[in-house]
Amino acid sequence: MQTRQFGQTDLRLPILSFGASSLGAEFRHVTVEEALKSVHVALDCGLNFIDTSPFYGRGMSEVLLGIALKGVPRDSYTLCTKLGRYDLPHFDFSAKRVAESVDVSLHRLGTDHLDIVLCHDIEFVPMQQIVDETIPALKKIRQSGKVRYIGFSGYPMKIFRFICDQTDVDCALSYNQYTLQNTRFADEAVPYLKAKGVGAMSAGPFSARLLTNAPLPAWLKEPEAVKAAARAAAAHCESRGVDIAKLALQFSIANPEITTTVSGSANPHNIRNWAKWAAEPLDRELLAEVLAIFAPVKNLGHTEGLPENN
Repeated sequence: MQTRQFGQTDLRLPILSFGASSLGAEFRHVTVEEALKSVHVALDCGLNFIDTSPFYGRGMSEVLLGIALKGVPRDSYTLCTKLGRYDLPHFDFSAKRVAESVDVSLHRLGTDHLDIVLCHDIEFVPMQQIVDETIPALKKIRQSGKVRYIGFSGYPMKIFRFICDQTDVDCALSYNQYTLQNTRFADEAVPYLKAKGVGAMSAGPFSARLLTNAPLPAWLKEPEAVKAAARAAAAHCESRGVDIAKLALQFSIANPEITTTVSGSANPHNIRNWAKWAAEPLDRELLAEVLAIFAPVKNLGHTEGLPENN
């Protein structure tokens, strides 16, 4: 698996990483056997940067990940978790909860340090708290050695300048905003982050199944016009004998300015396919045809979090 330098850190991350949200049964029921095997297959395939959160499965993802990683040499993978979001409406970015959350994650994951910790979905709270309280608390923990690098994640483009104009972080994660249909992260945020020396990560190359042939989740917020274009693009790919998911994945990992793309599954077969696709050349002709289908709805998204954070 190809790797890229991650911002100003000493990390090199694979261009495709393993998202452990699916271990928390966020999309479907998952067996323990599936969960554990998916982690081991991901590592075998070179997806040795693993992203999780206490929010995923309300702790289940971290617990199962800790079990799966037991006995795996700690220096053979890079581990990222998050803090601040613990249930759909439950957010707590207080300094007290930061310290507690890091310790709980360390215990669940069975490790003495976290390579990266992100403030999770910061657009759902008044973001000045992240600058004034949460990140300073994380920096204090970083000095203790429990955490190596710190950053934040979220959906709206506004969040990146809001945080990085006021404080220093190591990295930032965007989701569903660097895909076949939506490239706002690369267009609006990545050049700014690069100038600041902040490592850029993207998650969700399939945009919550939008760019696959799988049934769409009921909670998907994308406009109907975007869903219709995605169905048309999937049908066009199928007519050419290609799974749209393959094109979506290859497109997302191809941008050299985005260090890694995080994709999650508890299906080992999917993960093996992704690793195979990552090594294959991108069909530029088909890509141009699919981008033309998406052109009328390019960069259309939705509001996430507090209105003032969008």
